[in-house]
Amino acid sequence: MSRAAIIAAARGWIGTPYIHQASCRGAGTDCLGLIRGVWREVIGVEPEIPPAYSPDWAERQDAETLLTALSRHMFPVAAHEAGPGDVLVFRMREGAPAKHCAILSGPEAIIHAWQGRAVAETPYTPYWQRRCVAAGAFPFSS
Repeated sequence: MSRAAIIAAARGWIGTPYIHQASCRGAGTDCLGLIRGVWREVIGVEPEIPPAYSPDWAERQDAETLLTALSRHMFPVAAHEAGPGDVLVFRMREGAPAKHCAILSGPEAIIHAWQGRAVAETPYTPYWQRRCVAAGAFPFSS
């Protein structure tokens, strides 16, 4: 497995419509489903299947569920040191739990599923950079 394989797999999801809790390339996915799908394509069986979650799950639970899962299954990387192929986790507003994720595809681009949009490769702008609170490397990536 390589970082290039991760990015190529993620790019294969571009155009997949946003569907909450889905993880099926071409049919539908959310941001977590994209990460799960890339994991399946590049590594194999997922280490765990997330429980059902609502769009506001993080706020209602007041827990850092996404960050905790990242720490269980990925190698920690300082957010400012993330490289292509690493997973980025975002806090969309101050004081709220982190609840969005993407794959860094280059120094200035991310691949992610965002509510109301299909999976896309978009610029990694200061808007996203300010909100990035954690990063992780897929196991065995190089």
